[in-house]
Amino acid sequence: MILASELDKGNTPRMMLLAKRMKDEGIAPDLTTYNYLLQACAKQNLHPEARAVYEDMLAMGIHPDRQTFHHLMQALDPSDIPTLLNYVKLMEEWSIRPNETTYEIIITRFAQNNRLETALQFLSKIAPSGLSTTLQTASAVVRCAADLGFPRLALDLADAFESTSVRRLESEVWVDVLVSCAEQFYAEGTERVWHKVVNEMRLLPDEGCCLQVLHTAARYGLSGLALEVIETMKIINIVWREHHIAPVIEAMCHHGEIKEAFIMLDYMRKNDIEFTKGTAEPILELVKKNTDAVDGAWEVLETIREEGHAVDVVAFNVVAEAAVALKDLQRAVGTYKGAAQLGVTPDIDTYNILLQGCADARHRELGDRILSDMKEAGIKPDRTTYARMVHLCLTQSMYEDAFFYLEEMKSLGMVPPLAVYESIIRKLVTVGDTRYNIALEELKECGYEVSPRLQSFISSGGAHNGPKEAAATEAVVL
Repeated sequence: MILASELDKGNTPRMMLLAKRMKDEGIAPDLTTYNYLLQACAKQNLHPEARAVYEDMLAMGIHPDRQTFHHLMQALDPSDIPTLLNYVKLMEEWSIRPNETTYEIIITRFAQNNRLETALQFLSKIAPSGLSTTLQTASAVVRCAADLGFPRLALDLADAFESTSVRRLESEVWVDVLVSCAEQFYAEGTERVWHKVVNEMRLLPDEGCCLQVLHTAARYGLSGLALEVIETMKIINIVWREHHIAPVIEAMCHHGEIKEAFIMLDYMRKNDIEFTKGTAEPILELVKKNTDAVDGAWEVLETIREEGHAVDVVAFNVVAEAAVALKDLQRAVGTYKGAAQLGVTPDIDTYNILLQGCADARHRELGDRILSDMKEAGIKPDRTTYARMVHLCLTQSMYEDAFFYLEEMKSLGMVPPLAVYESIIRKLVTVGDTRYNIALEELKECGYEVSPRLQSFISSGGAHNGPKEAAATEAVVL
């Protein structure tokens, strides 16, 4: 048939001319003719034209069938939901029952417009009607649920479809579900769908998806999953960085796997993955719970060493810092003295941690020895070192050396932290030393602002710190 041929060519204007010629020549179009014309309009989203064809068909006394309404729906703009619902109503009026394709068109349109609830309402009508959900219908509604942040629902819908159909959802749909599970930190779903996507379907998610899964693994302590993700990233040629490995360490710590976390630090070092002491923060949180945890961590480091593995200095520092956090300077120093036993060379962070412990304990003599050891090791003091030495000196009745370290810091081109000036000013105000005015001016010259609490402290001669509500936002950190 000529119309069918022109339809295949996508020549809608030509088809309209042929239909007009048929009528002019007295050839009455039948239902098939009109459905061809409607199909042509649907392919190009020409709804006004499709509606005109439909009206002409009715005027000719021809009753529409299910295919007629399918074409009318497909000709609609994707966002024209009211007209779509109107066609659903018209089908009822013509006593035309929807089939699988009808539901596919309707549900897909609702899903495209993020009308998930309505899509589910129509989905629930399919089985009671004795029909089966099409692959396209299931894919659309699963993806809609995933995109809207409902991973549990998306996974339930996907499972329900595959349990009742011989067909399987496409891999892209499962990847969308995986991303949704990870983004919403749905641990069980993330682990399940990762296994399906990577191990069963043999797909390789991109870096963004892997990172999302890593964050979920870290939050819920899924260390096995985290390691799988890292290996997958290696396969897709992603160069490992700190932000890739840190979630793995966090996941290990969630389950108390301190040994594995310590070894991971050395693994990062050997693979030239730059990281900071912040990477080991989850380990520190685990170790600083009590002194037994500190001693246990030390024993783990000894075991790692005995097994022939290297002990990273960051792992070593974690134990020392945990002892300092517990105000156990003796344990911290004991850790420091055991560095050689573990094959560790202390770094600047090691010494700064110990200086913090000395300041907390007001142990000036030990602080001086630590600083001397640091210099003998050829490690230059940094801004943190000087700040902690100033703080240590201020804990003594004879505090003049605080000014020495302040000046030495400035002579090296370092800008003293605000906390250093605040500590000096508080000490001077407390003992009635008028040099606090000089420190106050220097504070301002450095571009810092005098906080309300500090100003209140100065004005009251050290009697009080000012409004309590300001305390939370003005913590002194050295």
